[in-house]
Amino acid sequence: MKTLPKVLLSLLAPLPVLAAPVTYNVDPVHSFPNFAIGHFGMSTIHGRFEEMNGRVVLDVAEKTGSVDIRIKAATVNTGDAKHEPGSFAARNYGPRSRDEHLRSADFFNVAEFPEITFKSTKLTFSGEALESVEGNLTMVGVTRPVKLRVTLFKCGPNPFSKKPMCGADLEGSIKRTDFGLKFGVPAISDEVKLSIGVEAYPE
Repeated sequence: MKTLPKVLLSLLAPLPVLAAPVTYNVDPVHSFPNFAIGHFGMSTIHGRFEEMNGRVVLDVAEKTGSVDIRIKAATVNTGDAKHEPGSFAARNYGPRSRDEHLRSADFFNVAEFPEITFKSTKLTFSGEALESVEGNLTMVGVTRPVKLRVTLFKCGPNPFSKKPMCGADLEGSIKRTDFGLKFGVPAISDEVKLSIGVEAYPE
């Protein structure tokens, strides 16, 4: 009978607050999908897309979440945006720049497929840290599964604004021929390495 008051007190004590999923909006100013591709087996060309947005949902306590990303294909940038008449590039490669070529039907065909999307199917955690993200990548109307390793994951206050935020670096690779992007293979590598930096803030 002596234990009954303790039992009653435990029942009356407030229940712990359960963690809930938090939805984050991707910060387009600090989030960019970068890529690297072998060129003639002699060097590596680096590039990125300048416009990416989306949402990330995380429930660290339950080890669940989702990632939904949209990339504007026409914003591809490899540092060769325009060939000025009489320039080295114009004399050797013609009037069309590499970025213009990448927007054409030979590659991303941005007129017909303006967006590249990624929708997650599985998030894997190690403790409270996000370890990998698996999902479906869609380019030029073709969807293929992709797994991205998370090499950095951290949530906390922005050191300047003090607003809560999360950030992550993700890495992976794809074969562009899996998406029908066959132009220039094998002189221009089939494998494309991906490196994506993401920062996001709660809605």
